[in-house]
Amino acid sequence: MEERKINRESISFIFTAEGFLPDPSVNEGQQDSLNQWSGGGEIQQLYQLGLSGTQGKASLSMAFLYKVSRAFFQELTALPELELAREAVKVPLTKETEEQLLQAVPFTVGSEYITARWLSNLFGKLQQTFAAEIAAYDGSVENYLAEKSQALHVPERVFFHLVENKDDTYPFAFLATYATRTEDGKVQHVPLQYALTEYRGKREKLLELLACLNRAAEVSQLIAEFVEKGELFHPLRLTAEEAYTLLKQVEEIEKTGILCRIPNWWKRRASAVSLSLSLGDDKPSMLGFDTLISMKPKLTVGGVPLTEADIRKLLKQTEGLAFLKGKWVEVDHERLKKLLEEVESGGGEMTLMEAIRMESGIQERQADVGPLVSNGKWLSGLLQSLRNPEKIRKSKPPATLHAVLRPYQLNGYVWLNYMDRLGFGACLADDMGLGKTIQVLAYLEKLRQKNRGGRALLIVPASLLGNWQKEAEKFVPAMKYHVLHGKPVPVLGAQLAEETAFLTITTYGMAARIKELAEPQWDCIILDEAQAIKNPLTNQTKAIKKLKGRMRIAMTGTPIENDLSNLWSLFDFLNKGLLGTSGEFKKFNKRLQEHPENYARLKSMIAPFMLRRVKTDKRIIADLPEKMETVDYVELSRKQVVLYRKVVEDMEHRILNSEGMERRGVVLATIMKLKQICNHPDQYLGQETFAASDSGKFAVLRELCETIYEKRERVLVFTQFKEITEYLAAFLRGIFHLDGYVLHGGTPVAKRGKIVEAFQGEEYVPFIVLSVKAGGTGLNLTKANHVIHFDRWWNPAVENQATDRAFRIGQTKNVMVHKLTCQGTIEEKIHAVIESKRELAENVIGSGGEKWITELGNDELMKLLRLE
Repeated sequence: MEERKINRESISFIFTAEGFLPDPSVNEGQQDSLNQWSGGGEIQQLYQLGLSGTQGKASLSMAFLYKVSRAFFQELTALPELELAREAVKVPLTKETEEQLLQAVPFTVGSEYITARWLSNLFGKLQQTFAAEIAAYDGSVENYLAEKSQALHVPERVFFHLVENKDDTYPFAFLATYATRTEDGKVQHVPLQYALTEYRGKREKLLELLACLNRAAEVSQLIAEFVEKGELFHPLRLTAEEAYTLLKQVEEIEKTGILCRIPNWWKRRASAVSLSLSLGDDKPSMLGFDTLISMKPKLTVGGVPLTEADIRKLLKQTEGLAFLKGKWVEVDHERLKKLLEEVESGGGEMTLMEAIRMESGIQERQADVGPLVSNGKWLSGLLQSLRNPEKIRKSKPPATLHAVLRPYQLNGYVWLNYMDRLGFGACLADDMGLGKTIQVLAYLEKLRQKNRGGRALLIVPASLLGNWQKEAEKFVPAMKYHVLHGKPVPVLGAQLAEETAFLTITTYGMAARIKELAEPQWDCIILDEAQAIKNPLTNQTKAIKKLKGRMRIAMTGTPIENDLSNLWSLFDFLNKGLLGTSGEFKKFNKRLQEHPENYARLKSMIAPFMLRRVKTDKRIIADLPEKMETVDYVELSRKQVVLYRKVVEDMEHRILNSEGMERRGVVLATIMKLKQICNHPDQYLGQETFAASDSGKFAVLRELCETIYEKRERVLVFTQFKEITEYLAAFLRGIFHLDGYVLHGGTPVAKRGKIVEAFQGEEYVPFIVLSVKAGGTGLNLTKANHVIHFDRWWNPAVENQATDRAFRIGQTKNVMVHKLTCQGTIEEKIHAVIESKRELAENVIGSGGEKWITELGNDELMKLLRLE
């Protein structure tokens, strides 16, 4: 019992392409459970979970895995041949179960991996576990299941079939079969009459097989008649009335242990006439969430529309089953009259937002005759195009955009413009590295040309200010921008009133403090790393939501991970009211836990407003280079600026009074100091605090690694300096909530091997911090798909060699390479030299390291070193 209790302890999981893993970063203090779910025991624990059930409040991921495992056992115990086939049984993942499970996939880490193939693979592994257990069990399958779970039972070997028949008088056929073993040992289903032959002279075995028929006869008068007359042993033709009687008794029959195969339209209630509201059949004259669209009541059966005349025709027939327009219809006079009254009461209009909310299920529907919602021709087409932006008619990016967009980026650009025309807020939620910035800049450049005199506001984390400036200068040089940062709030507020630049860039911290930002009606407000407003209760979030913008865009690589309140806050900024009030959404979230199949409806509802492409999508992978390199420009902190300028000033005095070897020594020593300051002031000062706020690189490293952590991916962080490796590892430990490894020249060879083995294993190890020289050769670290060069080694060959620890044979993912480069410093200037003079970089810089800098004249040298 103790083992079962631990098995049911609720922990969180990461879904992967191959299956799932426990997530140690959010399961601290549950080491016993983690140990059981790790090291290859995941499937055995999943198997036990399905048998024993969850205990208490389960995490979203565990609740889904429980649902998968229970579905497996439901399919297993729906096989009449189970007792005979034992370990040879084949457990199908039926289409119906597959759909139910896919509709219940929650918002959690790795949920994009969960496909029909993923589920089928998991079912196969659970089947292997069952086969191994039952092969070793000395007893019947019924006894095995009884020991494991009171809720599971082996079904009877007898099986009832009801199918449609092409005969107007007898439109249905009924057959009873049973599972038996053939001479060659295979299990097959044969008509029940063969049992009389198989068990001739074996009365006890025949009675044991047929005992279930007596129980079925007790709950079904029709079955009782078939048994009494001996008709059950032969194929039977049934009238529609007889079939209807049997269908209504199926639930009670199956409780006796006899499973029934019946038409899908009955199982799905597709034979019942239903009222639906067709929303937006006709294109409205204007667009926007306040647009009024038509609301037309319709009666349908199995998706086929019915007229009032059809309903009146049905009302003239006796209750039961009637065949109409190629469909079997359940005739219930009282219900049909209520539905007819609903239709005759007429339609009306509602806003587009109300229509979309009705589709989502956030607003509860009336039971039974309450209308279902279906989208009309225009609304269906609109939402379909938004969910599939490749179908939107293409438009060329502006000629002033200095970039060629990849096909999926062009789709994103077109989608953003389309959303703008419709008046909808848009969440660009592409995976890290797919180029959200260039797509938004392309959109902004188009907006600038279209709205002369318009203004856009971009809010970013402080660590990304430099990146946006560089990207804007590179890709849209004609766009004038202004940065609100780095000065007292009153000064920045006054600047805003006088500024005429199209694009205003500021930080989240400033956006919450500069009150003047709330005065203009911005043409567009863009939030980068929009997870910064995931908590709706913070002052920062409240201030940003008060800003007035005609168009709103949120950019994030991790839109929803586990907590749906994040999703609500994001949409409260983008399209206020779409997900209801905070209280309404909390109620909806609670209903989701009880009915997880509604995740599919929620995803379908938000899909038009959220464009998310992931690197695992084969269409995207085919469009990407295998290795994507980006330079992340970093702003120095105030402390770094002061130290940097002082070191350059000291050197300038010294080189004027030195020459030869002494001058070279001064220059090389200064370069080393400047590199250390660019990393962190404490590295240069020899201190041990390493406060993150004192280093621009630490801030950018946090931004990058927080996204990597949300995806539970792995990263290699390279540095030239052994002395900073432990501090970097400690910093990363706080981000990933897990330990990683440090590997440098002082790491023993045996330990290096163990580090590589652990990092390449199945257990999640988020990072390794490596010195460039120690980690640059001889290591295979393909589990990482991110490489960060914390500082720059001014030899491209050395940097590439380090990158290739991850980017090599065995790597199955695209590798993202980030090179942190401090703006205005020697790092940026030498990067520019390397990019513009490849031959110099490879021949001169590559062979001589930094010595070439010592040969520069004083003016050139100071220009290279001074902070700009």
